[in-house]
Amino acid sequence: MTYRPATTLPDLTTLTLGVEEEYLLLDPETGESLPVAGQVLDGLSGAAREHSRQEFRHSMVEMVTPVSSELADVREHLVALRGAAADAAEAAGARLVAVGATPVHEPHRTVPDKPRYHAMSRRFGPVAHDPAVCGCHVHVGVPDRELAVQVCNHLRPWLPVVQAITANSPLHDGRDTGHASWRSMQLERWPSIGPTPHFESVADYDATVEDLIRAGIMLDAAMVYWYARPSVAYPTVEVRVGDVCPTVDDTVLVAGLVRALVATVADDVRDGVLAPRIRDCLVSAAHWRAAHDGLDGDLIDLRSGRARPAWELVDELFATVAPALVRHGDLHYVLDQLNRVRQEGTGAARQRRILARTGCDVQAVLDHLAAQTRPAEA
Repeated sequence: MTYRPATTLPDLTTLTLGVEEEYLLLDPETGESLPVAGQVLDGLSGAAREHSRQEFRHSMVEMVTPVSSELADVREHLVALRGAAADAAEAAGARLVAVGATPVHEPHRTVPDKPRYHAMSRRFGPVAHDPAVCGCHVHVGVPDRELAVQVCNHLRPWLPVVQAITANSPLHDGRDTGHASWRSMQLERWPSIGPTPHFESVADYDATVEDLIRAGIMLDAAMVYWYARPSVAYPTVEVRVGDVCPTVDDTVLVAGLVRALVATVADDVRDGVLAPRIRDCLVSAAHWRAAHDGLDGDLIDLRSGRARPAWELVDELFATVAPALVRHGDLHYVLDQLNRVRQEGTGAARQRRILARTGCDVQAVLDHLAAQTRPAEA
């Protein structure tokens, strides 16, 4: 059936943006995770404290940008927030590192003293105490929930490409896992994380979430951790498929692409274009391939079901969203940053080059990541 909005939809000419980034706090000498998040948060002040969050590990912090309309403003906020968090981490004896998964070891894996975190620990057992992982979540303003659900349906073919661009966690326990995003592999152990299912309507979405809560798969609606979802807290579509990116410009590139993608598919929904119905097993396979190869191999084109060179799909994603990039004034920045990533590689590829150059010196990788995390402008 063709989607028809129940009410007149708001003007979506310019979509707002917000970004959440999670970071690890690592020992400068050993590379192990340090449980000093409380000290880091206490060391923040002003806007940085206001836009910080406690996370599921004592060795993690999250920084959240204000809502913005301009990509340049998102970049400015990220520069300031990363700089403040890096300063606070250093004062606590740690380094702030933007990496998707714990690269060496996390000896302290208890959760912060919050009832919800303790409930998650009891329900999910050792899974809740896996080494910490860090993501990048992009919020795009879509105030109509019915439209937001349909947008998530249309995003399904493209999210593995976004995931591949963000791949930034090849290391686990001090070794290369062979996966560009080990974070993605770890998260598969959680029952409410993965590709977003196809939903016919917001009523279908809400009923499914209620069924999963009753079945004990989720504690509450906030545990919907699908790769794209209507946000529980904000009038947005939240895309949460990516690793935290190593640099501010990597993050802003992803934010620009995601906003343009949401804008593009929202226009399709408004025009009555149906989302393709893709088998869930094929979508899951595409995400596994993205986590394994990043941009250094093939990705599965979910429109055809065939494996294709990753950069061909990145180029097609860019061509698809180019009109929306022009509309938001983001075309030249996104094109420049894509060309940079084409030359430098993903975060995972950059880490592997250092490993190859230094004879697998993990500490050299962590030095590089810490330097990339702290923006030069801070």
